[in-house]
Amino acid sequence: MCVDNNQKKIDTLLAGDIPIYEPGLEEIVTKNVASGNLQFTTNTEVGVDHGEIIFIAVPTPPQPDGSVDLSFIEKVAREIAAVLKPGQYRVVVDKSTVPVKTGEKVTDTINRYADKGVEFDVVSNPEFLREGCAVADLMEPDRIVIGANSDRAMALMQKLYEPFVAPVLVTDINSAELIKHAANSFLALKISYINAVSQICEASGADVEKVAEGIGMDKRIGRHFLNAGLGYGGSCFPKDLAAFVAIADQIGVPFTLLKEVMNINENQLERFVDNIREKLWVLKEKKISVWGLSFKPDTDDVRESVAIKLLEKIVSEGAEVSVFDPKGTDKALEFFPDLMSKVKVCATPEEAAAGTEALIIATEWPEFAGADFAKVKESMLTPVIFDGRNLLDPAKMTEQGFDYRGIGRGVDLEKVETAS
Repeated sequence: MCVDNNQKKIDTLLAGDIPIYEPGLEEIVTKNVASGNLQFTTNTEVGVDHGEIIFIAVPTPPQPDGSVDLSFIEKVAREIAAVLKPGQYRVVVDKSTVPVKTGEKVTDTINRYADKGVEFDVVSNPEFLREGCAVADLMEPDRIVIGANSDRAMALMQKLYEPFVAPVLVTDINSAELIKHAANSFLALKISYINAVSQICEASGADVEKVAEGIGMDKRIGRHFLNAGLGYGGSCFPKDLAAFVAIADQIGVPFTLLKEVMNINENQLERFVDNIREKLWVLKEKKISVWGLSFKPDTDDVRESVAIKLLEKIVSEGAEVSVFDPKGTDKALEFFPDLMSKVKVCATPEEAAAGTEALIIATEWPEFAGADFAKVKESMLTPVIFDGRNLLDPAKMTEQGFDYRGIGRGVDLEKVETAS
């Protein structure tokens, strides 16, 4: 039983439509609705009566100072408290990404607003789903973290996860809450680290892809998240890093390392735009194509997308921009109507590139690598590619007649060709 206060969203789901793009999600929802295993409602009381286990999975947006807005969590906790009935034991699970000690606040809130004699426990069960492969991550997780301070609640949660073949980490609530912020912050650290290395590669004539490959072959490090590019974005990493920094400041243990991770990430986009200016000089009235709007491939999510931030920068300088994204265009039009009104939205990547003086790859959609670059080159005014995701092969692009500029790929291609 899924509960949401957005009637439009519930109506969409009841009609058999999915409000977001996520590979494999429509099939699994359709199957379970048809079997009667999945239902939708806007009625909190119906949901609480239905479920022994109640997951709170609401937004926890950032506030201006980087701390987390917990008003949605508090509101839902009060709504649950108002409809809990004596003799009806319930486990209330924080699934949202929340600061440490939130479980204690949820417990206090329910105790404050619930009738006397209700039985409940609060559990932390952080989610580790990646957009674009959320279904696979749910069914085959790296780990399942359950934080509980009650044997009764822990037993019910372990029963819930019995069908899943994955390591289960049993811990206290506070540790479970910290794990999610710490994990996302470490992944962001790896991204900023390789982006910092990419700057050294550009200055020294090294290839960051080869450097990352060599680093990643060390089993202690691994290759994942060592991809130089425009920086991390999306609805999780920027928010979670800011929150973790704010949490550390609040408890008197400043996390200066993460502050530098955030600085590197912000500077990475600025450096990329500087490289575009260096080549094109004045961006005003320059015709530029941008491939990609979503913050990563296989999702339509444009929240905190670096591609959107890039688009804002070049549009603000007067560039005439044409854009294409396989899935993110509708959400971009919804969330950034003013920005999107200033660009030309195209139906194909080739259409977006036609007549332009530069092509920018802002999201690493696989279909971009398979584009007809002979056709693209023929249609462009000047065949310049700024590859913000190092998606393409520099040697192949140069061979096809493009002026190719990636990130941290400072290898002298003429020397490479001569040596080979």
